[in-house]
Amino acid sequence: MIVLDGIQSALAVSITGGTRRSVEEPSSQTVIRGPKEGFTEDISINITLIRRKLRTPDLKFESHIIGKVTQTTVILAYIEGIADPEVVQEVTRRLQSIDTDSILESGYIEEFIQDAPLTPFPTMLNSERPDTVAGSLLDGQVAILIDGTPFALIAPVTFFNFFQTAENYYQRYDISTFLRGVRLLSFLVSLLLPSVFIALTTFQQEMIPTTLLVTLAAQREGAPFPALLEALLMELTFEVIREAGVRMPRAIGPAISIVGALVIGQAAVEAGLVSGAMVIVVAFTAISNFVIPYFSMAASIRLLRFILMLLAGTLGLFGILAGVIPILAHLVSLKSFGVDYLMPYSPFYKSNMKDLLIRVPWWAMKTRPNEKSGPNKTRQAPHQFPAGSDNIINRINKPDTQD
Repeated sequence: MIVLDGIQSALAVSITGGTRRSVEEPSSQTVIRGPKEGFTEDISINITLIRRKLRTPDLKFESHIIGKVTQTTVILAYIEGIADPEVVQEVTRRLQSIDTDSILESGYIEEFIQDAPLTPFPTMLNSERPDTVAGSLLDGQVAILIDGTPFALIAPVTFFNFFQTAENYYQRYDISTFLRGVRLLSFLVSLLLPSVFIALTTFQQEMIPTTLLVTLAAQREGAPFPALLEALLMELTFEVIREAGVRMPRAIGPAISIVGALVIGQAAVEAGLVSGAMVIVVAFTAISNFVIPYFSMAASIRLLRFILMLLAGTLGLFGILAGVIPILAHLVSLKSFGVDYLMPYSPFYKSNMKDLLIRVPWWAMKTRPNEKSGPNKTRQAPHQFPAGSDNIINRINKPDTQD
């Protein structure tokens, strides 16, 4: 406020502004083909990035001020007519119910409004890519932008959304389908490989081929620890190295992680503390975990992996089964803002299979996902086909005029 002597009115001057980080390539969600721009900490820039991709008057931004002390601006974005009105109302209700002193990052909002707050699985997706948010809005989802963070929240989501990337829609459909299969296979490897190895080497040795069993037995000869303790020690060691690589300066962090893993693994094998096969299993499991696109889902899998390892070390394959069944039952019971977490498998929607485990060509995806979108479910014209296909048909049907 500016008050001048002798003047009865005052001037209110905005002091917002200052230095801002420029738009850069996202650090956590990089792509080979596609836009190289990411959100920043300035919410006005983030709104502009979305508006540049969705130039429709139906794109709505609803502003909320949350936090008694921080007075943080939170924006709810959706496309009117495409988003489900009930989902928009529910998200708005949950945002308005937040009564706290501070909102400093999107993680605050996520924990306040998510479904099943005690579940290990994320029920909201976070992204720092404007094209990912724009694509989600076109599918009927809503996005939440928070001032001061480059990460936007997307809801509602299903389990399979965490294995899809923006690049899946920029590449050919066959390549995208193959990569989705690789990610789902990596999910299973990251979750089950250590526990299956522990169960087979501890309880169900008869299921291992004889030649491989002899090799594993020779490696474990003289090992001071059982397979379960070996796996736990190696997994915890790798988690320490991973965390150290994140906290160290960016210039030396990756080098320390790689060298530390190689040196510790080699030294442990040479000292006879662990077997070489266990090092291979733990290393391949860690690499498979990095394949999962979203960190929140990858972190959940790492936590569940330890539980399954303990069950495998006590009950073998039956312990793994006793752990997997409750996990599946829990996934079936989860919801994300009214949408079943395992849709379109539970309940089953045949029309949504075109963009799930496989991705059909763009011209074959005529409608939006049934479980997420509102009244406008038409994505493109029913007669939309590749332009080249008409030329091929015309050439086939064209009569031969040559002598």
